[in-house]
Amino acid sequence: MTKLKPSEVKKRYENASRHKDNWRSIYEDAYRYALPMRNLYDGYGEANVPGQDKMARVFDSTAIQSTQKFANRLQSGVFPPQREWCRLMPGDEIPEEREVEVQRILDDYSTKMFAVMRQSQFDMSMGEFLLELAIGTAVMLIQPGDEVQPIRYTCIPTFLICFEEGPFGKVENVYRKMKRPFNVLEQEFPDIKISQAMRSRYQSDDTEIVDLIEGTYYDKLTGNYHYQIIDEMGRDELVYRNLKSFPWVIARYMKASQERYGRGPVLTALPDIRSLNKVKELILKSSSLSIGGVYTASDDGVLNPSTVRIVPGAIIPVARNGGPQGESLKPLPRPGDTQLSQLVTGDLVASIKGILMDESLPPDTMSARSALEIQERMKQLSQNLGASYGRLINETMIPVVKRTLEVMNDVGMIELPLKVNGLQVKIAPTAPLAMAQNMSKVEETLNFMQITSQMGPQGQVFLKQDKLIDYIADQMGVPAELRTTPEEREQLMQQAMEVAQQQGLMNEQGQPAEQPAEVNQ
Repeated sequence: MTKLKPSEVKKRYENASRHKDNWRSIYEDAYRYALPMRNLYDGYGEANVPGQDKMARVFDSTAIQSTQKFANRLQSGVFPPQREWCRLMPGDEIPEEREVEVQRILDDYSTKMFAVMRQSQFDMSMGEFLLELAIGTAVMLIQPGDEVQPIRYTCIPTFLICFEEGPFGKVENVYRKMKRPFNVLEQEFPDIKISQAMRSRYQSDDTEIVDLIEGTYYDKLTGNYHYQIIDEMGRDELVYRNLKSFPWVIARYMKASQERYGRGPVLTALPDIRSLNKVKELILKSSSLSIGGVYTASDDGVLNPSTVRIVPGAIIPVARNGGPQGESLKPLPRPGDTQLSQLVTGDLVASIKGILMDESLPPDTMSARSALEIQERMKQLSQNLGASYGRLINETMIPVVKRTLEVMNDVGMIELPLKVNGLQVKIAPTAPLAMAQNMSKVEETLNFMQITSQMGPQGQVFLKQDKLIDYIADQMGVPAELRTTPEEREQLMQQAMEVAQQQGLMNEQGQPAEQPAEVNQ
């Protein structure tokens, strides 16, 4: 695809936006009840008044709390803050004898990468990213920054994004609607080209909001990406860049065939969330009736309902309140079973928490947390995530690391001679969730070693002793700088053999082994 004209970019944006409108109703409900503070469906632009109440129709906070806990658990298990949650490792194209040497170099790159991430507030953006992922689709924009923040990680609300897929369901073209004050355009986009006609439109008030459309699309001829910013009318091209890598990270928690957007656990729990919210609303109304009461008044010429005020409460004029005459004022019977309402509410809350993995292994009232318990928690979370964990790695972790390294390489922070493509350099998760799985492999290996050791010398032939330690070290994430290379190991073994031969020769001659000479300091 060659570079598009501004009118063509606008047309593609409108087509992608119409496709996304099919998701509006279900996403709107999900944000209203689970992420009301990030809900832009209630209004964007002039209708989105700062400080407006976004929880006017929310009567229960179970979904809000469970969604936040889901995102927090996912972040602590896969992207733990202030920690290194992945490792760059040599791919299959790296010769075996150079793996430890290359691993030392890649460990240095990993250390620099995570230092930049910590300085660039990556953890904060990832927390917001995982909140959006709980709905189904999450979007992050990774761009070069400045001296304070070397790289900018920006979580973009899904409401503002629409995209197109390429072959095999891969997102290749992304469009975003933006609103910016005119006076910050040149500061935010130093390479912007503003026409004289556009300047004259905002000359009287340069703080007026400008509506923009941002497009990023793939060029299959060059393998690069075109990045354009145009005005909303599709007449002027304000910014154009030719990018070597895709700046967007778009993850779907779970994706059905022939669908672009994802479906997260909040959408799975949405029927229960709606029901719980309605039950709570009815319970509150019933409680207000119980507190204030509703009454009937007999219109018998003695009691004038229009002059009687019972606050809080209401009076309903009737012909009579039972019998020939009946009571002048009588409470209205109130239907409903409070215990049944509590039972239904408890079932709905338990269902919502179960879907959003808001469950504790032992009760949270326990103070101490053992290492075994934490490991079991990670195993349980891994089992609950299932295939979504693999999609999280492939659509979030790997693109984030690749884009970060490419930006660092472009701005001169590092010089990465190898490609992060799985063949030269591969990305191995080392977060608690991944390490819990790795430790299961280590346990299986140690059990096999124990079995073979009980078989005597015959069992030792089934193990490659020189590969065994490296395998365990890789699974446990031991840095390469703490391990010896094959050349160093061969040299140390040779020295040990020479010392052993020298000691054996002196023992045969009955002479004590020669003591090493002292070195004068």
